[in-house]
Amino acid sequence: MSDLKQFPEVSLPKFLKHSLTILRNPLPFHKANFLLHGDSFRLKIGFGKSVIFTRDADFLSYVLQKNQKNYSKSPIQTRDLAKYIGKGLLTAEGEKWQRQRKLIQPAFHKSQLILLLDTIYAIIQKELDKIVVDKPIDIFPIFNDLAFQTVVKSLFSSEIKDEEIKKLQHTTEITQQMLVKELRQPYLGWWFKLSGKIKFHIDLINESRAILKRLVNQRKQNSSKQNDLLDMLLDARYEDGSSMDEEQLLDEILILFAAGHETTSNALTFTCELLARNPESQSKILEEVQKIKNESSDIMHWLKNANYTKLVIEEAMRLFPPAYFIDRINKEADEFNGFSLPKGSNLLFSVYEIHRHPDFWQKPEEFIPERFLNENVKFSKNYYPFGAGQRMCIGNNFAMYEMILTIITVVERFKILEKKETIQIKPLITLKPFEAILEFKNR
Repeated sequence: MSDLKQFPEVSLPKFLKHSLTILRNPLPFHKANFLLHGDSFRLKIGFGKSVIFTRDADFLSYVLQKNQKNYSKSPIQTRDLAKYIGKGLLTAEGEKWQRQRKLIQPAFHKSQLILLLDTIYAIIQKELDKIVVDKPIDIFPIFNDLAFQTVVKSLFSSEIKDEEIKKLQHTTEITQQMLVKELRQPYLGWWFKLSGKIKFHIDLINESRAILKRLVNQRKQNSSKQNDLLDMLLDARYEDGSSMDEEQLLDEILILFAAGHETTSNALTFTCELLARNPESQSKILEEVQKIKNESSDIMHWLKNANYTKLVIEEAMRLFPPAYFIDRINKEADEFNGFSLPKGSNLLFSVYEIHRHPDFWQKPEEFIPERFLNENVKFSKNYYPFGAGQRMCIGNNFAMYEMILTIITVVERFKILEKKETIQIKPLITLKPFEAILEFKNR
């Protein structure tokens, strides 16, 4: 591969110079480098350490689908994230991942999710009661609670106590904040260990595991079926007829908490932020909700026919993708589009930039839900709201059901007052909203 090109390079001094701004929000730094160097560049992050950043959709498609066998998740997930939430579906690799995916996939089939719809809708109604009208409020905490409650109650029905939910939610959120510090300040890794910060957060995770262990054992002793996700996971069997051991089950539950609530709460918040700036879309959703609810009281009917609402959510996830980066590392040396990829290259794909790339998207910075009426756009290699390939998010249907039900309920019950200011973001492990202050009025 000696004749292959090398990626344009951003130096270590430049990275260190901008380290504090990168810690707060790395997207402007990456955007500037994409504009300067093109769709891919190599960023030096330490002595002998570098990451290839890219917004090349063809490159991502190649890695996730065409040559996916040569690429695995990077140590960011398989090691750094795994030390907090275990070796479950999100962080596992190879044969273990394949075995877990095959085992768990049926629990998220649409036919199984139908059993949870009444529970999900009841939670949404209850949590949206927290919206205070006629005064500006930060909507993110409400959606964050809603999404976490939805995951927890879909897993454990009514067996879990409110104080336990708060403990689990707090631990999930602050451990992710700690991980962000580790990833964006790798030069302080020695201090995080020496000061006991990492141990402190791992101890919190172990306390959460103790809560989950009690709930699992309690369910095993209860002969009555709840038809929730925990029942489905306990009933799941490998090909040899065995079930998940306790530690593996706890790993999978922790991952459902981490991956299942934050991305949804982020997407819901950004959707409402966009609706505040596009009141005509609110009117279209309201008209749609009134129509489908007049037609039927069946929740699945609403989900199947809330077509415009779904377009709005899809466009919100284009502009503000919750999983805004995808990481991979190649097992063997490779090449793409004339560029050399030595074995073990760290690749970081900017979904945020791919979703706004002017070479594919018309008026990429504008909110245009109708663009997704075109199936070629919706299913293109330029749109990754839930990833792609074998490792596409297993909970994508669960998340879409929850988001559609939430948005139609919000718009049916409230009018979101118009807002002009630019939407603020806070990129952490996921792309989070910042100061999502909105004002609601009762309809």
